Amino acid sequence: MLAIFNKGLVNPPQELNSPASLASSRKPQLPEQILKDFASSDLSNAFSISFGDSASLAYIPPKNPFPIHQRLFCGLNDVYCIFLGSLNNLCSLNRQYGLSKGTNEAMFVIEAYKTLRDRGPYPAHQVLKELEGTFGFVVYDTKSGHVFAALGANEGVGLYWGIAADGSVVISDNLEVIKGSCAKSFAPFPSGCMFHSEQGLMSFEHPRSKMKAMPRIDSEGAMCGANFKVDNQSRISSMPRVGSEANWALRGSQA
Repeated sequence: MLAIFNKGLVNPPQELNSPASLASSRKPQLPEQILKDFASSDLSNAFSISFGDSASLAYIPPKNPFPIHQRLFCGLNDVYCIFLGSLNNLCSLNRQYGLSKGTNEAMFVIEAYKTLRDRGPYPAHQVLKELEGTFGFVVYDTKSGHVFAALGANEGVGLYWGIAADGSVVISDNLEVIKGSCAKSFAPFPSGCMFHSEQGLMSFEHPRSKMKAMPRIDSEGAMCGANFKVDNQSRISSMPRVGSEANWALRGSQA
């Protein structure tokens, strides 16, 4: 999977951008080239959708009919989701949200997002803690322009993110795609964490702890985009109140 978001849409942690990219033999690419290279790996099955200059989403179905981890793509009412993995408690979650039995993981994430965006008072970390299984996903709300990404704590699937040549944020489960797109300005997306385009990066496993950027040096001795870890010694002074704009859809900003 591949997601690209314009730098005006997403404000990533500054530590993700490495100055070593400028001196690297492999230069960061522009979004158009990144999308083209990704699709070229399987032209007959690749699917992509672009939203003007704001964002692009791309998806290649797994070749194995019974993959270890699902890759799902879904769009509904101006909200799009790329989902990796599976939820062990999907049936109970569907019942909880009043969804049909045929609702898959990507559809569930969209429906849960919409419910919380429009009328739910629950903060994001509380919602994500209810998801049991292996998961990583990226949600793009084209109506509000919000981006929301999360990765489960069990590290069953991996996500990577980095910075393209024009400052756009690139997210993919394919490390080689990220390396080719972002040169040295990339890092693993931290497990047990979520990122919102307006709120930034935080841990949903430890929502009261701040995130800490850890310098990362590659095999060539060059500084790369930082790894982000939970700093258990540092606490957020006050947790946002339930029902505030701190929920994962920033409900308050929609009013």
